[in-house]
Amino acid sequence: MLTKRVIVCLDVRAGQVTKGVKFQGNVDLGDPVDYARRYYAQGADELVFYDITASAEQRGLFIDVVRRVAEAIFIPFSVGGGIRSLADMRTVLLAGAEKVSLNSPAVRDPTLLTQGAHAFGAQCVVLGVDAKKVAVSAAIPSGYEVVIDGGRTLTGKDVVAWVREAESRGAGEICLNAIDTDGVRGGYELTITRLVADAVRIPVIASGGGGTPAHLVAAVTHGGADAALIASMVHYGDYTVASIKQAMAAQGVPVRSAA
Repeated sequence: MLTKRVIVCLDVRAGQVTKGVKFQGNVDLGDPVDYARRYYAQGADELVFYDITASAEQRGLFIDVVRRVAEAIFIPFSVGGGIRSLADMRTVLLAGAEKVSLNSPAVRDPTLLTQGAHAFGAQCVVLGVDAKKVAVSAAIPSGYEVVIDGGRTLTGKDVVAWVREAESRGAGEICLNAIDTDGVRGGYELTITRLVADAVRIPVIASGGGGTPAHLVAAVTHGGADAALIASMVHYGDYTVASIKQAMAAQGVPVRSAA
């Protein structure tokens, strides 16, 4: 049986790990390389680094952070934020990341997904999706709309339609973040997680709302996700990655040993 992954997300702003609630009120926490080492030692399966203001500020990549992380850990990690071209993808991968995560730029130019898949393989291309619950309409039949620019811009795109299109264009994985539950720590948004998991054949990472190990169990069982992204619950010391995995295993969820 395939193991379910526990992935730690590190949002980066001005070279510091930062955390907010529903994309607002961010507080800076510390050096991303120190955090990467901590979660690697605790048994994280992967890490994700997002430069959370790069797209909104229309600026480039934080490659210095990528290189320093690659020297410090020996598990896969992906990088998102400020990646707007095939050249940017190449730069990130050559700096040591295993994957690139495309969010706002992919909405504006979906051919980026195809370019990346052709050049580096679909396994290197992650589509990041920020989903916001809205009224059901002809344009948004799922009731969840794609938002970009760190939650600042509505797109008029239906989340389920967009992930299907992205898969057809070459995305190898979906990281689905529910804005309405992001940072709240009350549990993942299981409705949209299940809708997306059922809509595509590629792996889906649930993101936004993890607060207890039971939330991760729900995401990978009821939500159908292949992995769960966590941040606050480990950043603030309430849990370690190892303790989360132990609790998941006790509930019958197959996970890679944290030892």
